[in-house]
Amino acid sequence: MDGKTILITGATTGLGRQVARDLAGRGATLLLHGRDPERLVRVAGELGAEATVRTYPADFADLAQVRGLADRIRQVEPRLDVLVNNAAVGGGSDPTRREISRQGHELRLTVNHLAPHLLTRELTPLLAASGRARVVNVASMGQAPIDFDDLMFNRHYDGVQAYCRAKLAMIMSNFDLAAELGGHGITVNALHPAHLMDTPMVRTSGLAPAVTVHDGALPTLRLIIDSALGKVTGRYFDRFDEARAHEQAYDGVARARLRAATRELIDR
Repeated sequence: MDGKTILITGATTGLGRQVARDLAGRGATLLLHGRDPERLVRVAGELGAEATVRTYPADFADLAQVRGLADRIRQVEPRLDVLVNNAAVGGGSDPTRREISRQGHELRLTVNHLAPHLLTRELTPLLAASGRARVVNVASMGQAPIDFDDLMFNRHYDGVQAYCRAKLAMIMSNFDLAAELGGHGITVNALHPAHLMDTPMVRTSGLAPAVTVHDGALPTLRLIIDSALGKVTGRYFDRFDEARAHEQAYDGVARARLRAATRELIDR
């Protein structure tokens, strides 16, 4: 990874932090994103002796901050070889409590789908200019069909279902972006890294962790590093194996509806 620049969103805790640690000794420049500037400084300090690290704070619950993040990166960074869309919000400690973003969109759809989609689009020119680049979308095996008649989940809200809908939206977008960006030399792949990793998101949801973040970091690192995957794109992986996502992800009509809705929501 010598000479490569890698942006990891959600890098202050959980999987993102572990992936950053595992990449630190491999010669890459690491761009770490997080919502909390103080946590970013601490994580950068942990890695500083082993890697060149720069930090970029932004709150993905505010799409204006996502645009600002992309602007700062384009202004400062000469290249970007890998974008790891890892930042996420889970079902929450009270899944009955519906939360909204700065723009008034349902929170989980915003952070888990709209924000990474917008960031990828905003950074596409920088990725394309770097030659062979990769986008890695950290999704989930937890997927639920999107109700396009209630995209903002105003009826019978459930945080876990909102999370699962948003992660399916991320995978659907992953397939579309792979087809669109292939001509620019950019691969786009999604994965479920591991089941119930020991992360703050899992613990906050009241679930018992089953595996360590290291278990999830390994398949994520494979999509970042493995030269055999340099031209593989438009796939969904369950850990190390290519897998089939929820059936709605392969529905062309549903994907078109999501594309249109996503454009409208991020342009507001």
